[in-house]
Amino acid sequence: MSNTPIASMASGRLRIIVLGYVVRGPLGGMVWSNLQYLMGLARLGHDVYFLEDSDDYPSCYDPAKGYTDTDPTYGLRFAGRVFDKIGFGEHWAYYDAHLSRWFGPSADRTTEICRTADLLFNLCGVNPMRPWLLQVPHRVLIDEDPVFTQIKFLTDASARNFAAQHTGFFSFAENIANPRCEIPNDGFPWQDTRQPVVLEVLPVTTGPIEGRFTTVMQWTSYPAREHNGRRYGMKSDSFGPYLSLPANVGRIFELAVGGQAADALLRSNGWCIRDPLEVTRDPWTYQRFIQESKAEFSVAKHGYVVTRSGWFSERSVAYLASGRPVVVQETGFSDWLLTGAGVLPFATPEEARFGIEDIVSRYDFHCKAARILAEEYFDARKVLPHLIERALFP
Repeated sequence: MSNTPIASMASGRLRIIVLGYVVRGPLGGMVWSNLQYLMGLARLGHDVYFLEDSDDYPSCYDPAKGYTDTDPTYGLRFAGRVFDKIGFGEHWAYYDAHLSRWFGPSADRTTEICRTADLLFNLCGVNPMRPWLLQVPHRVLIDEDPVFTQIKFLTDASARNFAAQHTGFFSFAENIANPRCEIPNDGFPWQDTRQPVVLEVLPVTTGPIEGRFTTVMQWTSYPAREHNGRRYGMKSDSFGPYLSLPANVGRIFELAVGGQAADALLRSNGWCIRDPLEVTRDPWTYQRFIQESKAEFSVAKHGYVVTRSGWFSERSVAYLASGRPVVVQETGFSDWLLTGAGVLPFATPEEARFGIEDIVSRYDFHCKAARILAEEYFDARKVLPHLIERALFP
């Protein structure tokens, strides 16, 4: 296969490598968004491979043991089951830098795969750019954690050098080129993109009228960041004004939340708490959790909000595709996403309460609108060709 993009585009088929986080992060919610890229690109007719790298530090989380080390045993078994189920059983490999060894069904082909690839997507930038990956002519960094990514590249020289090994830069901060967006400028030519979804693998199911408003979240993913005297916080920084919602609208919420600090605080204010490891054991337990939900309620990271980034959650996309409306904190996404039906943004507790009450009173209407929004804005058949075109021909 030629790695000249014009020749490959003319044939309608590219060889594409997706770098992601499956073996090291074997949890359904985290993996689901990676799978959408793989399935979406394959359905467009491309020759797609998933590669993952251990990196040079202990990075393999084992939910059975409850800790992170260098052993990928659990993650490799998990990846094998997941990739077999989506038809990628022969199209993945994992590089263990601690052993200098490849694992997985494509382990013996990685040299040829990288040599002949046309395009590479580094999802979240969580895979190092090894020499074999630098052979790929178009190497695209997908930023799913805006604001924090840009601050890292401004303040960490090694991270900046890593970023500079890419040839294209795309961010879930859809307002990144908007003058009202206050994300610090790191000097890289960021363009906007969004989470793709393969609609047929997220079929609409009837929403439970008596179900709960749910979400899966991390209370504090990592410490807040400061840059130029401004603080950019986590979801824990956003949640405070909304703690009393159960007292105002009823005990209708169920949060699968990670972080012990959140548990007692949320329970004492009337929030029902689920174990996120139970909910996200694999991509299909995660999907069932969404299907069993009435709708989503979620805050956003404080940093996404205060910069008016325009970020919209890949998790919320899964709710919409399943025909579940979402009540989610405004990050500026209403600048590009039609809201008021299916998506109810809020910036105050009063707006959150109004959105919840509106969904309860017009549930069927909002469920139908949710799926329509997924089809219009997030369909992989629309999102991915646009991304590919801009990646190859900036």
